[in-house]
Amino acid sequence: MAKNHNLGFPRIGARRELKMALEAYWAGQSGQDELLKVGSELRKKHWQLQADMGIELVPVGDFAFYDQVLNTSCMLGAVPPRFGHRSPDPVDLDTMFRMARGRAPSGADAAACEMTKWFDTNYHYLVPEFDADQQFHLGSTMLQDELAEAEALGIAAKPVLLGPLSYLWLGKNRSHQGDKLELLERLLPVYRQILDQLGERWVQIDEPVLCLDLSDQWREAFAHAYQSLSGAGVRTLLATYFGALRENMETAAALPIDGLHLDGVRAPEQLVHADALLRPDQVLSAGVINGRNVWRSDCASIIERLRPLQETRGDRLWVAPSCSLLHTPVDLDQEDTMDPQVREWLAFAVQKVREISLITQGLNGALDAEGEAELDANSRAVETRRSSPLTHREAVRSRMAGLSEADYSRRSPYSERAPVQRARLDLPLFPTTTIGSFPQTEDIRRTRAQLRTGEIDQAEYEARMRAAIEHHISEQIELDLDVLVHGEAERNDMVEYFGELLGGYAVSRFGWVQSYGSRCVKPPILYGDVYRPEPMTVQWIQHAQSLSERPVKGMLTGPITMLCWSFVRDDQPLHETAGQLALAIRDEVRDLEAAGIGIIQVDEPALREGLPLRRSDWSVYLDWAVRSFRLSVCVAEDATQIHSHMCYSEFNDIMQSIADMDADVITIENSRSDMELLASLTDFEYPNDIGPGVYDIHSPLVPEREHIVELLDQICRHLPAERVWVNPDCGLKTRAWPEVRSALGNMVEATKIVRRRHAE
Repeated sequence: MAKNHNLGFPRIGARRELKMALEAYWAGQSGQDELLKVGSELRKKHWQLQADMGIELVPVGDFAFYDQVLNTSCMLGAVPPRFGHRSPDPVDLDTMFRMARGRAPSGADAAACEMTKWFDTNYHYLVPEFDADQQFHLGSTMLQDELAEAEALGIAAKPVLLGPLSYLWLGKNRSHQGDKLELLERLLPVYRQILDQLGERWVQIDEPVLCLDLSDQWREAFAHAYQSLSGAGVRTLLATYFGALRENMETAAALPIDGLHLDGVRAPEQLVHADALLRPDQVLSAGVINGRNVWRSDCASIIERLRPLQETRGDRLWVAPSCSLLHTPVDLDQEDTMDPQVREWLAFAVQKVREISLITQGLNGALDAEGEAELDANSRAVETRRSSPLTHREAVRSRMAGLSEADYSRRSPYSERAPVQRARLDLPLFPTTTIGSFPQTEDIRRTRAQLRTGEIDQAEYEARMRAAIEHHISEQIELDLDVLVHGEAERNDMVEYFGELLGGYAVSRFGWVQSYGSRCVKPPILYGDVYRPEPMTVQWIQHAQSLSERPVKGMLTGPITMLCWSFVRDDQPLHETAGQLALAIRDEVRDLEAAGIGIIQVDEPALREGLPLRRSDWSVYLDWAVRSFRLSVCVAEDATQIHSHMCYSEFNDIMQSIADMDADVITIENSRSDMELLASLTDFEYPNDIGPGVYDIHSPLVPEREHIVELLDQICRHLPAERVWVNPDCGLKTRAWPEVRSALGNMVEATKIVRRRHAE
């Protein structure tokens, strides 16, 4: 009889209860007891839901108040010295929040830890920091405490740990250049201590780095580490996800583990390979439900695909999602306004848990009449989607087929465009700007809600949005910024906003997923061929430009970010969908230019995120990703300056592709990662204008003017001053106006100091 389990469940709550509790605590509106209570209630609710729906082993330890990697750092006592933690004292909640945000209700402010993307997802994790004399100790018993909570409820619990090799891989050496593997011997005793405390039970140890390119040294380290951890009394399920193990399969299968979880969605072929390598007494966990997307699974087909494995494994075959369901919304049953046909094609986390149970029952011949009817309904929905005319638009496909190479190139090279743009824009040395958004105040959010509920009409909504834009422009003029933005008051999100306006998209009401900490996004659902029915931003940007003689940037989201940050259709190649998105954005660029907008920013923060995990797969992706961006912007005339923005990813190894995008100006995250990008820019000799971010907007700390001066001086040692722009790391949507005014004021003052130095 096959069994089942889950790897992880969304932690934010169906109505973002955790977000609300976190932000209330950080703002001093509630105490720590209230926050802990919300966390406890959410855990209990989610555990019970999974158990009631037939999950046989429920994950415990997948909950985090901010991030699971940060949880691991706290558990291991790996707290950078600047946060004042004393080993071997327990790591308290506010220390954890200061590591994440730079500030918490108690404790001294300190620079937050670096944040970057979790593999190729839009989830962000806090990067562990190591130094030369790094020591580890048991700094938190959160996992053990939550396990006790679950067992008190009668939950059949499976503790979840981030594995030691993945933890080291994801971290960075800060004060020395040594190999991170040198820290393994110091780390393993703490892991062994934790495992010894968990007792005789199944424990899920996540090692997603096994899906990456690993050196022989790292593969050998896996063998050593897991030999050292064996014999602890636990039964170890090693979990991998986000792709195929390929040459690392033999390494994983040979480890002294009791089971191996594999991603059977992105790499279905590896399930059969693993079945041949694993011992008969080892569990093969088949990740057959997509934990990264929202489409219903074809449960009947999955059952038939798993039957041969069930014959060889029996109760050593486990059914599971491909990865944690952290990356999906919580519950589709809340969606009562979506197109019913599109809704029928979807499954959120709760529904995916049910699919796991349904597949397990089907394999075991245990479906009752209700289950049989559910399986039939599933098959009908899958077939309806496959044959629906909603997914196909011939005009879009004909337009794609008619493109030529000329559509992918600007009329002149950057060296010829740049002087034309400088003459038109007449900007000073070190132009100052922001990335696009300004604080989404309570008034702005209330106005959007009132439009949605019918309390105000469209005319009143537009009047209020124009007033918000007027406020944003006046604030920027008062701050003396050189290039302005309209502030994006009308946008709920940089991707969802466009998803609401483009054909081929559906949007949800409660389809929230966590991006980092309390930051949640609601990805639109891209189900069909994409097209632009009418202009999407022109009226707002025109209004903003009418308020000032200074240039106002048109603000658009690029095709790769629209692709990566949507729940995207899986019935055609990604490059085809990216091309359709690029054409829709191209139409908007053309209309903005025709309206007299001289600077148009097409943001691509997800370019690096979409990069395949294996280097051998990079070139194909980067080719079509860069071409998609170029298709979206190359309609622009030479005098129109094209900007793009990227943030919170490792860009050093794709500088050539960033240059190939041929944006006139790139603004890029730089401050939280200790200016690491500058050396790469220098070595590569990046050819166009660039704005390395000079302060971290994801922290509430206001940067000092002198600190920004120092950063600009450092930047100018790496880049020609005439090609440097000055800007924050990212948009200011999540910040409050008092800190925005102070931070931008310091940024502008610092820039003027550096300008004067260069003029002397």
